[in-house]
Amino acid sequence: MKLIAKNKVITFPRPTLIMGIINITPDSFYAESRCENTKTAIERAAQMIAAGAEILDVGGESTRPGADPVPEEEEMARVLPAIKEIAVRWPEVLISIDTMKPQVAEAALKAGAHIVNDVAANRSDPTMWEIVARYKAGYICMHMLGCPQTMQLNPQYDDVVNTIAEFFAERLHRLGQAGVDSEQVVLDPGIGFGKTVDHNLELLRRLNRFAQFGRPILVGVSRKSFIGKLFNLEVKDRLPGSLACACWCVLQGAAILRVHDVHETVQTVRMFELLLKTQ
Repeated sequence: MKLIAKNKVITFPRPTLIMGIINITPDSFYAESRCENTKTAIERAAQMIAAGAEILDVGGESTRPGADPVPEEEEMARVLPAIKEIAVRWPEVLISIDTMKPQVAEAALKAGAHIVNDVAANRSDPTMWEIVARYKAGYICMHMLGCPQTMQLNPQYDDVVNTIAEFFAERLHRLGQAGVDSEQVVLDPGIGFGKTVDHNLELLRRLNRFAQFGRPILVGVSRKSFIGKLFNLEVKDRLPGSLACACWCVLQGAAILRVHDVHETVQTVRMFELLLKTQ
């Protein structure tokens, strides 16, 4: 299995890829992850790369529950300078643009990004997939019920795992019709995006169900609210639960982990992978 992302090709199986989160936003749910400007974003990128991040996910619009949309021009003004500088300073690092807007995605790909992380999975504008196909970019296809403003208002499923498996099958078919090769696609079940605590736990327990698609699976559980609800924890206190989930996801076959705490996650996951090898 391989992932094609413009001029980059990643072959699997391989050690789990750690994707560091760079939020150039004033309102992302974890305050410590917020970068107020390009300078702080580049400093954060340097720290994450030194700690072992191989992908950086740069975003200029929060998608936390209830987040307000950001105008396209403002989102581009936040992310493009950072993407350009990261691409020049660290050409070996994969850059992902976290956006739902096709115009932002295209500008980011021109600036040096390799992957589009689309939490809307192309529900907002059909040109997104045309852009991904044209640039032969990587594409993270994430499941979200509703939109960030409404997704946590009583989400319901008959079977959350089967529903998301059906969603992935349908999206992979439509991506192919739009000219996006399956080898460009990463699948993300969207932990916390239109799911209750029980839905999130069930998705994690049965994560290996999605191996049937033969595509890398990305999971983002870092410091999310379901951990806080389970143990009555504030965001700042959710790192241990996040690391436990990271190890479980590795055991279940996740290929990419999207995290705030790169240093801690890399050390935890690499140790866990070594222990798995000794069995």
